[in-house]
Amino acid sequence: MIKLNNVTKVFNKGQANEVRAIEELSLNISPEEYVVIVGANGSGKSTLLNLIAGSIRPTSGDVVLDGQTVTRLADYERSRWIARVFQNPLSGTAPYLSILDNFRLAALRTQRKGFGIGATAAFKKQVQEKVATLGMELENKLEQPMGTLSGGQRQALTLLMSVMDECRILLLDEPTAALDPRSANLVMEAANQLINNFKLTAILITHNLKDAHTYGNRLIQMGEGRILQDFATVNKLKLTQNKIFEWFS
Repeated sequence: MIKLNNVTKVFNKGQANEVRAIEELSLNISPEEYVVIVGANGSGKSTLLNLIAGSIRPTSGDVVLDGQTVTRLADYERSRWIARVFQNPLSGTAPYLSILDNFRLAALRTQRKGFGIGATAAFKKQVQEKVATLGMELENKLEQPMGTLSGGQRQALTLLMSVMDECRILLLDEPTAALDPRSANLVMEAANQLINNFKLTAILITHNLKDAHTYGNRLIQMGEGRILQDFATVNKLKLTQNKIFEWFS
C-alpha cells in the first residue's frame, strides 16, 4: 500500500543552515496496517508524513502508493488515496460553515465539481447516522456552525469527514496534542473505530506514551531521519511505557 524507496529529504541544500531531515529511508506498509511512529522532536516523523502526503517532495528516492509511483504528485493529486488529520482542530474544518456543509465539502474532495453540490435529504441522513456513532449528540445539530464546537468535537468530526470519500490511507499527525485528556481519549477511540470499520491503512504520529502503547499493530521509533527500531506487533511484545519513554528523549 505505502512504499518508500531510499528516500532522502534535505532542506536548504548546500546552504549553511542545511538540514538532512530524512536519510535514505526505506519503508513498506501493508494494506490495513496501523503504524504508530514515535521519536524525539527533530527525528523526522512529521517530515516522513509530509512526504507520504505529498506536502513536500523528496530530494531523492521514490514514494509509491498502491503500486503507483507518486513522487512528483502534489498532495491534492494524492487525495484519492489519502486523508489527513492535523494537530490543530482548526485546520481540518471551515468554521463559518455548518457541520452538514463541512461534511458535504469533504465528500466532494476527490470528485468532479458541478452545479449539484448541495446536501440532499439522503446525504443528511447519512451524515446524521455517522455523527451519531460519536455519542456527542450532534446528529440533530447539523446546521450549527463548525466554529462554535469544542476542539475535541471538531477533531472527532474531522475524523468522520476524512472517510467520506472512501480514502484508503489515514494519516494522523498528533491529532490529540491540542486537546484535553477526555477529548483526546474520545478522538483516539473514534479513530481506532474508523480504522477498523473501514479497514484503513493508518499512520499515527504521537508524543503520548499511553497512545503509543495502546494503539496500532506496528511501532516504529525514528531518530535523525532514520528508522531506529521497527516492531511489527506491539501488543505481543508488551513494551513497557518506560521503554517507550526512552525513545522520546
